[in-house]
Amino acid sequence: MGRLEGRTALVTGASRGIGRAIATQLAREGAKVALNYRSGEAEARAVEEEIRALRQEVARESGGSSDTTEANEAPTMLVQANVSDKDQSREMIRRVVEQWGRLDILVNNAGITRDRTMRKMTDEDWLEVINTNLNSVYFCVSAAMPVMIEQNYGRIINISSYVGQAGNFGQANYAASKGGIIAFTKTAAIELAKYNITVNAIAPGFTLTDMLAKVPENVQTQIKAKIPLGRFGMPEEIAKAVAFIAADGDYITGQQINVNGGVYM
Repeated sequence: MGRLEGRTALVTGASRGIGRAIATQLAREGAKVALNYRSGEAEARAVEEEIRALRQEVARESGGSSDTTEANEAPTMLVQANVSDKDQSREMIRRVVEQWGRLDILVNNAGITRDRTMRKMTDEDWLEVINTNLNSVYFCVSAAMPVMIEQNYGRIINISSYVGQAGNFGQANYAASKGGIIAFTKTAAIELAKYNITVNAIAPGFTLTDMLAKVPENVQTQIKAKIPLGRFGMPEEIAKAVAFIAADGDYITGQQINVNGGVYM
């Protein structure tokens, strides 16, 4: 039995990269996982199929059948929503609770970049990143909070970034959004602690996703030279930190947990 057996989770931005790794890791630990996506339906369905196959494999290894309750209890669901829109975010939460009756784990992972120096950045570049990366966290938490308070249990995990701690050239909008997540996390943790709801932030460093893979090799080499461990992180390493907080972090709240290879200490 996994550490999260019987729990339900929602991961925003779950169709690829870090979000995909988090969703599959939570499912591997036994949680039912709702997969949010904005436009990548095909990618989200691929994650859904991966989770279903994973749960069936676990059922077989434990001596059950892939046709038994493990497969029939709908271990995952797709929820399309633009989390930068307050109404869509709140409707997404409502649908998950309607489907499963509760929401135990909320992972606010959805995020975008619109990298430009401030001299070239447009108002649209700024607002799009702030709305998607930061405002969505508030929208989702505010919607999930009443449910978690009523059930006297919740684990909220917000994906920030080391850029929100240290800043980065050409990322004023991204740095502001990720730094805001850390500050929001601390306040939410204070307010929700009495309801047995913990709120923490994970701050990844440079992580090997499709976006980073497109960076020229010589630039990747320069970045790695700044990382004490000498390599990029893997999405699965971020996912393991999320699973730890969700499953075993009962006395951890209001923290920013760095998974960054030492690039920021």
